[in-house]
Amino acid sequence: MTNQRRPLGPQDSLRQTLGCRHSNPNICKNNATPGKCAFVRDDGVCILPPMSWKRIYQELGGHLRNTQ
Repeated sequence: MTNQRRPLGPQDSLRQTLGCRHSNPNICKNNATPGKCAFVRDDGVCILPPMSWKRIYQELGGHLRNTQ
């Protein structure tokens, strides 16, 4: 799951995303990093979203106070 602008889900927050939200995962410095990358974590969660994620999160209707 790599669509950067797919609708927000219950596991998406400013600190993590369900699946990868990078525009080009192949150049992400954390691609395939154990414990951090959605592609290698069992739960499919990325805990290091791209720097642009805060803006995209807001555009998709996320609230900045939701940081869990």
